[in-house]
Amino acid sequence: MAGSSSKIAIYGAIGANIAIAISKFVAAFFTGSSAMLSEGIHSLVDSGNGILILYGVKQAEKPADTRHPFGRSKELYFWALIVAVLVFSVGGGMSFYEGIEHLKHPAPITDPTWNYWVLGLSLVFEGISCFLAFREFNKSRGDAGFWATLRRSKDPSVFAILMEDLAALLGLTIALLGVYFGHLLNNPYLDGGASICIGVLLVSVAIFLIYKTKGLLVGEGVDEETLASIDAIARAEAAVETVRTPLTSYLGPADVVLALDVQFKRDLTAGQVEQAIDRLQDALRAKHPEFKRIFIEAKSLSQKQRQAEALA
Repeated sequence: MAGSSSKIAIYGAIGANIAIAISKFVAAFFTGSSAMLSEGIHSLVDSGNGILILYGVKQAEKPADTRHPFGRSKELYFWALIVAVLVFSVGGGMSFYEGIEHLKHPAPITDPTWNYWVLGLSLVFEGISCFLAFREFNKSRGDAGFWATLRRSKDPSVFAILMEDLAALLGLTIALLGVYFGHLLNNPYLDGGASICIGVLLVSVAIFLIYKTKGLLVGEGVDEETLASIDAIARAEAAVETVRTPLTSYLGPADVVLALDVQFKRDLTAGQVEQAIDRLQDALRAKHPEFKRIFIEAKSLSQKQRQAEALA
């Protein structure tokens, strides 16, 4: 159900961005607005990005096979990285370039009516898309703050779409201010400046997305709070003597590998150790269902350690 509702947010973003991109390009053609052209490029890039994220989600859902024994969950992270690069190069780069060109060859906006209509409708559609993405984002938020949840989120299908929608709303506001004051003051440089600001905004969002997806691709582990919970669950097992620091790695937003080095108490039979491992795995999965694969290296106290403890 969570994956299905996440896809609804992506579909909403794609549909809204395609419609908005077309209207922005039409408005830019009739008015000659640089900021409006930049916003059209932004919406077109966002549409393509949504399709790539959706493709990544579908690829990540494919079952494990002999060539991919741990599944293909990381496909989502790969395509999220491609999205970040596109936002940086195409969205940010083109908007920045268009703004510079408009400053070199300024052209006054004769009639901004088209721009106002398109920007107003775009704000409405982007607001709806942002609402859908924010609703998905809030499902894993709990009592944490916005930025803390954003840093903690491991699902690009949620945080990437949300960041793009927020950037779109802010970019539309910048474009609206550039068009309004450019026409009011008869200063075409304000329109070009707005386009540059939109480019800087997109580059900033892209850098954040690259930073997030890079950590996930190279094998980011769970947070300190989850590590502490794993340790507490392991130590609560009566058969456990000591526990070493757990090793974890995200394969996908809800697919984490856990390797646990556990030392069991002395004089346990092989059957008792096996039962303790089963209890420990069940307890870990009950509290943390994202642990799809749990590897427990079971040890009992060696003879040397027993002698050392006896002497102590």
